[in-house]
Amino acid sequence: MMFSRPKPGESEADLIHFQNQFLAARASPAVKIVKKADKRKGEERSTDAERPQLQDSKDVVMLDDFPDVLPALTPGPPKKSKIKSACVHFSDEDPEERLENHDQHITAVFSKIIERDTSAEAVTMPVPTGDPFPRIFHRSEIKSEVKVGSGRKSIFAQKMAARRAAEKPATAPSAECTQIASAPLDILNPEGSAEEVPRSSNRDNKADDIFTSQRPCIITGEGLGSQKSEQEAQAIHKENLEKLQSMSQEEILKEQERLLAQLDPSLVAFLKSRRSGNVDQKNEIKMEQNRPEEFVESLTVPQCAVGMSLSMQESGLEESVRRDESTKMEITDDDLPVKPRKEWIHMDNVEFEKLEWMKDLPLPRQKKTKKGMQARFSLKGDLIPADADLPTHLGLHHHGEEAERAGYSLQELFHLSRSQLIQQRTLALQVLGRIVQKARAGEFASSLKGSVLRLLLDAGFLFLLRFSLDDAVDNVMAASVGALRALLVSSDDEKYLDWTFSWYQGMAAFPFVPNNEEEEEEEEEEEELTGAEKSQNKKQTDENKPDADVARYDAVKGLLKTRIQHRLRYILEVVRPVPTVVLDILHILTHIARHSSEACIQLLDCPRLIDTIVREFLPTRWDPHVAEPGCLLTSLHGVACAAAMKFIRVLASGGRNATARLLNKFEMKSRLIRFTAEDPQDLLLPREEAIRLSTEAFRLWAVAAGYGQACDLYRDLYPVLVRILQSLPELLSTSHEKNPMFELSVQRAAAVVTLLVHVTQTAGYTVELHAKLSSCEDGEQIPPPPITWNQVSGLQPFLETSMKKFLQVISWTETWQILQPLTTTYMIYLGVYYSACSQQPSVNPVDFLEELERLTSEVLQPLLSQPAMHSMWDLLRPCSALCNPLSCSPAPESVFSIVSLSCTGGKPPLSLVGSKSPFPFLTALLFLIDSITHIHKGLISKYSSVLSIEGLKDYLHQSWQTAPPSVTPASAWMLRHEYHLQYFALVLARKMAGTCPDYSRHASLHHCVAMALLSRLLPGSEHLAYEILLDLAFNPEFLPEGKTGGPEAADFSDILHLGTSAKLSQPGSAAVSSSKPTRGALLRESYQNLPAIRSCYLSHFVHLQPALVRSQASYQGRNYLIQSMLLPEVRGPILPSDWPFFPLISLYNKVTNAETRGAVLNSLPLDLVNTVTWNLQWVLLLESWRPKTLQSIPIAAKLARLMCIFLTGGDLFLEAPIHCYTAALLSVYCQPKALDSLNLDAPLPGLASFHDLYISLLEQFEGVSFGDPLFGVFVLLPLQKRFSVHLRLSVFGEHTSILRALGVPLQQFPVPLERYTSPPEDNLNLLRHYFRTLVTGALRNTWCPVLYVVAVAHVNSFIFSQDSTTQEADAARKSMLRKTWLLVDETLKKHLLYYRLLNAESPLGFDLYEQLPPIRLKYLQMVTQKENKENTPVLVS
Repeated sequence: MMFSRPKPGESEADLIHFQNQFLAARASPAVKIVKKADKRKGEERSTDAERPQLQDSKDVVMLDDFPDVLPALTPGPPKKSKIKSACVHFSDEDPEERLENHDQHITAVFSKIIERDTSAEAVTMPVPTGDPFPRIFHRSEIKSEVKVGSGRKSIFAQKMAARRAAEKPATAPSAECTQIASAPLDILNPEGSAEEVPRSSNRDNKADDIFTSQRPCIITGEGLGSQKSEQEAQAIHKENLEKLQSMSQEEILKEQERLLAQLDPSLVAFLKSRRSGNVDQKNEIKMEQNRPEEFVESLTVPQCAVGMSLSMQESGLEESVRRDESTKMEITDDDLPVKPRKEWIHMDNVEFEKLEWMKDLPLPRQKKTKKGMQARFSLKGDLIPADADLPTHLGLHHHGEEAERAGYSLQELFHLSRSQLIQQRTLALQVLGRIVQKARAGEFASSLKGSVLRLLLDAGFLFLLRFSLDDAVDNVMAASVGALRALLVSSDDEKYLDWTFSWYQGMAAFPFVPNNEEEEEEEEEEEELTGAEKSQNKKQTDENKPDADVARYDAVKGLLKTRIQHRLRYILEVVRPVPTVVLDILHILTHIARHSSEACIQLLDCPRLIDTIVREFLPTRWDPHVAEPGCLLTSLHGVACAAAMKFIRVLASGGRNATARLLNKFEMKSRLIRFTAEDPQDLLLPREEAIRLSTEAFRLWAVAAGYGQACDLYRDLYPVLVRILQSLPELLSTSHEKNPMFELSVQRAAAVVTLLVHVTQTAGYTVELHAKLSSCEDGEQIPPPPITWNQVSGLQPFLETSMKKFLQVISWTETWQILQPLTTTYMIYLGVYYSACSQQPSVNPVDFLEELERLTSEVLQPLLSQPAMHSMWDLLRPCSALCNPLSCSPAPESVFSIVSLSCTGGKPPLSLVGSKSPFPFLTALLFLIDSITHIHKGLISKYSSVLSIEGLKDYLHQSWQTAPPSVTPASAWMLRHEYHLQYFALVLARKMAGTCPDYSRHASLHHCVAMALLSRLLPGSEHLAYEILLDLAFNPEFLPEGKTGGPEAADFSDILHLGTSAKLSQPGSAAVSSSKPTRGALLRESYQNLPAIRSCYLSHFVHLQPALVRSQASYQGRNYLIQSMLLPEVRGPILPSDWPFFPLISLYNKVTNAETRGAVLNSLPLDLVNTVTWNLQWVLLLESWRPKTLQSIPIAAKLARLMCIFLTGGDLFLEAPIHCYTAALLSVYCQPKALDSLNLDAPLPGLASFHDLYISLLEQFEGVSFGDPLFGVFVLLPLQKRFSVHLRLSVFGEHTSILRALGVPLQQFPVPLERYTSPPEDNLNLLRHYFRTLVTGALRNTWCPVLYVVAVAHVNSFIFSQDSTTQEADAARKSMLRKTWLLVDETLKKHLLYYRLLNAESPLGFDLYEQLPPIRLKYLQMVTQKENKENTPVLVS
């Protein structure tokens, strides 16, 4: 049965009739009424079925397919109603009765009512009319009127205002409406001019009436609460006006300034706002009356200033009106996009001002301001210029701020990324990802101020992406993955890391761990802990930190803390996204694996992550249609992928345990066999992808072989390897063809040879491991690898033959650039092969040496003589990172929390890792020569021409003199490869030094290079540093001065005083009275003690032993000992820059640490004197014969290191050899050039505070100095005038007792006294200390002659100074002069009054006046005129 719906015009009776029909028919209603569950009763755990439905239950309309509860954006705890749970109702209770019972009185709501005081309000009665109701009116009856004023009004408000204006009688405006502002408010207005303040002298009667009849604007009297409040306010106002009339203009302005200075600025602003409000209101009333002309005419001549002000306001209003009228004229009905129609209600009068937003946007323009404009980006991530005029259909104008400018700011994109619309979130993340990608490429470096990446990361961009990864929408998830890859992964970094994989030691790389300063400070506090304890403490600290704090200094560690690997595994396994997203995820995982060994372990431990990647992206079989040309992959799952193989390879580089798990648990051995045994042409993949997959498979195998693992596959795949090696010469035939696959094929061949390098290294130690296993030695038994030397030695002829063919094209520049990586690996292979072959007992030594001679004469010597080789040596300097430090400076968008190898300007061809770089090939060549000459000493002379090559000499000379670039991830990665070339050049030089008679001309250069390299080598190269210390740094052959008259030249230089402006004399000793040895004798003795000096330094670097063992395993090819291909974290060089002073620093730290713990130090080395002596001898040798190698150490730091001698071991400095060598070094550091560069105020490396060190030195001098002159010179050196006054105050204020023992003779003091007396002292406190110590006798000429001269000179200059100064200083110098005049000690009095100037030849150290100059005599008489005239100074001749 159908019921009709009510129709218009039916009455209530009809509606009741319809209701009765519906109820009688008992039809089902169209809407079902149910009891909705209450979310706030979650704790009661009761359902609607268990609870009887109340009569007053809330009715809820239920719609089909619509959820009952809206999804919450942020989950929160259910809210609980205390009132509802406290009420108990019964089903038979009447709702009306319940409402009456629970109803509360009105007083419960309106508890406190404060009525407004209406006693002073005027009561007006309604105007009586003859109509029963107010008469209605239509707006068409009212004449339209132009709207005025700054605010906009609706049509209704305009009509009402016009009606009220029409009803008002046309009377003249009262003074209350026409006056602009009251005088008191004008006084409070600081912007008003003096002319705006009315003068009382020229007011006429009319102006006076206007002025005095004005009502107050600030004081209204409403709060007085009395009936006469308005009268009181008016009386106060009248009193103010009378006061103003009695004041002149100057008094008014002065009072105005005083009030503004006393009042709170916020109060002044409030008063101005009240005034401006009143002015606006009155102006509005005036304009409604539309009688401005009458108002202007009513002003008198004395009010011209106010009139002018008003006319400017009126002109502004008229201009606004004209602008509105012009707007009306500009916008017509034809201009409207939607034309109004007559049938539209109330659209007959179009409000054009409300349609202004529909106009075209104004043209964008560049603002002429020094402030930067907000950056806006297109949807492709490009930066849009500020004045770019782009059409609106591009979708770049959908923002509120700067509506005329196209593009979106980062803030707007962030806001859009949190939109509820999927398309908007996706678009925002995509655009942000493109912006990050372009920013990392450096496209915004010259256009934007600041760093885009740093700004995004500070705004939380990393966690925005992490939260977006958890989105359930595939598009949002894909966009966040793409943006995360753009943020973390650099394609250039991966490209160059793959490029250097086959270089010498290129498989090892530094971890991508940021160098955090906060962590360094924490580690410095935990220096005494062991390595395991440090690691455990660091791990616990990171776990306790919030994710944001961890990500602030390490983005990857912060992401791992959010368990990102689990989310990425879910996306790969469950979501199964498109191929682009899969590749992005694999690149992200690869970057995470490069972070550290700990990150690799977390990835391996993630459930089903590696299983999913191996199963889905490294299957052994897949659909063959993938390899068809033009095939578009819709899913990468089930298809072999090179990116997945690369991820597994990088993961294996994290450690030998990770590699073992991958090979055995995750069945990577079968994958290696699958992708290496088959030629890339036969793989059912696109050609490029097949070659990349095969290349990564061989690289993974090479990494495993680098640990001595997976070598059993070598026997199974030996035929495959032989086939590949036989096909390598065919690359030459295709080198002239510009085939895009040619470079990939060369990289694959280089990976194969790199594999053979590590397999050969592993097989070379098989015999040694078998011998250790068969012996009964205790310790860890390492099983030998399943491969023997005979199984690998047969491949050498293939590689040597191929190398000879490739070297023939070295003069073909383009071809050689492509074939150079493969030829480099050939050189490395031969070097490794010959080194391992020399250790095999089965090899015939005679045949082996003949083979080396044949290789030298037939291959290497002809190669070295080719012109193309000389060109390569000449390219060393242009491509060097040491010679060009700016080439490896960080990129503009580098952030410290994300490690990147990007550099400013990229990596051009002429750079260390560029395509034209000679470093990889020349390093491999020198490595091969080193291997050959190490085995066959007779061939050393054959390679002597290498060190004479001008390109190499020029490079070495420039490299050690240029300051190295700062240690960054990019510079550390590049410099490590450059240091390898320098090391092998030095090794060849060491071999030449003992065999070639004319080598001495290169010795000085090579020794300087060795010393510079020793202080630059980075962690992981401890083996190279050890070899340099052992064979190069202390080698007498590299110090030919010791044999060719160096000591004698030093003595001759001292006799002639070369390089100094005055004679340098060494201080004597308090214990030794015999004659001191000359500097030449000390140098001769030091040269003879070089072996002992070397042993001393090697023993002090024993703390590097664990790192040295790991480094030796890598460089010596002991693969069975290598634990990881990741090098140690880089926090700086292995050795500090001041390593020549390391034994002294070590002893000082040992003493101070023991004293800090309160222990008595009885464990100093027995040969303490020898240790310190050897250290001083080495430093003296370097300062005399290699001074430039120590130029990087400041003179102040050198002196601070020498001070450690006096702070270590009590009277250690009194030992004769230590005293002599310290005095010799002191004379070097007291030369004029050294003193000019001495700066004690700058921070010194390795020293927290020089002031604290100096205080310790003073305390030590008081205790154990015995008045030693050498010790005294070290105390006196920091007291020079140009250094901090606190150092001098510490001597004359707190440690005056040392003045009695500081008896350094003037003749033995090596520093000119002018450095202590010039310029005159200006510190009044220190001058008083000078005078006090002199007068009290604490400072005497016989006790401390140096400081006596200094104090007398400064006091004399001060007391006779007549320069303008402060009152306190003037009183102090006059007081000192009077006290000096009254001194009883005539000698001191004479010195202070008659001091003239310094004289080094005088016994006193200064000259005296025979009589005071007239000016000084007159000044003295003036100051002492209050004294007795008999005390006039007697002139002493």
